[in-house]
Amino acid sequence: MTKRNGFLWLAVVVGLAVLVFLFRSKIQFDWATFWQQLRYVSVGHIVAGIALIYATFWLRAVRWAVFLSPTKKVSAASLLGSQFIGFTAVALFGRLADLTRPYLVARRVGLSLSSQVAVYTIERMFDLGAAAVIFSCALAFTPKALPHHDVFVRAGVLSMAATLAIAVFAGAVRVAGGAVAGFARSTVGLLSKSAGESIATKIIGFRDGLNALSSARDFGLVVLLSLAMWGMIGFAYLQTAQAFVNTPELSSLTFSRTMLLMAASIGGSLLQLPIIGWFTQIALTAAAMHTFYGAPIEAATACGAVLLVVTFLCIIPIGFIYSQVEHVSLKRVAQESEAAGTSVGATDAG
Repeated sequence: MTKRNGFLWLAVVVGLAVLVFLFRSKIQFDWATFWQQLRYVSVGHIVAGIALIYATFWLRAVRWAVFLSPTKKVSAASLLGSQFIGFTAVALFGRLADLTRPYLVARRVGLSLSSQVAVYTIERMFDLGAAAVIFSCALAFTPKALPHHDVFVRAGVLSMAATLAIAVFAGAVRVAGGAVAGFARSTVGLLSKSAGESIATKIIGFRDGLNALSSARDFGLVVLLSLAMWGMIGFAYLQTAQAFVNTPELSSLTFSRTMLLMAASIGGSLLQLPIIGWFTQIALTAAAMHTFYGAPIEAATACGAVLLVVTFLCIIPIGFIYSQVEHVSLKRVAQESEAAGTSVGATDAG
């Protein structure tokens, strides 16, 4: 962890502490109700949600193997450990450990880290596009009689617009990635040279990842895998909400209405900080459920906590097991991947 990142985390902690102190008199929370909600949760729904999330890691491994297929044929099973270890590192150490997966895959298959960072970049773009498609399609079928219908429709329109923008951007990068990167470097660089170089490097990585999909068959397979994976993630959210059988506002949720909750959760995880990020994510999802569904704040908070476990923290035990089997130190590999990623970025920028 760099000194700058340490100061950032300290500032966030202090900021959160100040907010809690300032608004402590306005927060009315019944802890007895909160624990009662957790006590009567449906275990079957929770197990189903965790099973869906575990299955998505297999799909991630299959998709990564497809990305690698033009360069090197590897089995999805050989990449599964890297997925679990990588996401476990993110859960424990925050988004600074995001490059753990490409770092581990590069070591396992004997390819350069820069090539796997390119795969990681395009993987993120396919994730964003698939999630946007799932959001917009699901929200389009939200019944008009439901509360906040206009909010759901507006979110669906924005999601579809984001999908189209991603498609146009991907096409432009595939055709003229160097020119797009140069444009980003020259424009953003006027405000911040380092930011301009960073964005240009990511665009080049995205182009290299797109070029790895050498056939229409590979592209179609990646699209289907991405859509299937995000559909399963959406159903995992639904299963978790419906596990709160004593709260009608949650137990009666439909797949389409779960999309805004999923969007809030994803938004809260983008700047994930170690440990602290768990609580901010719970707060964001609880606020979304309380606002959009009218769920009591205690039930919404309990659901947010369980949702964090189901969709994010449930991988930690398997990640530890894989790290022991593959003789990987989670802390060391997170630090090594961050340092290696910085070196790659500096080299590409140069």
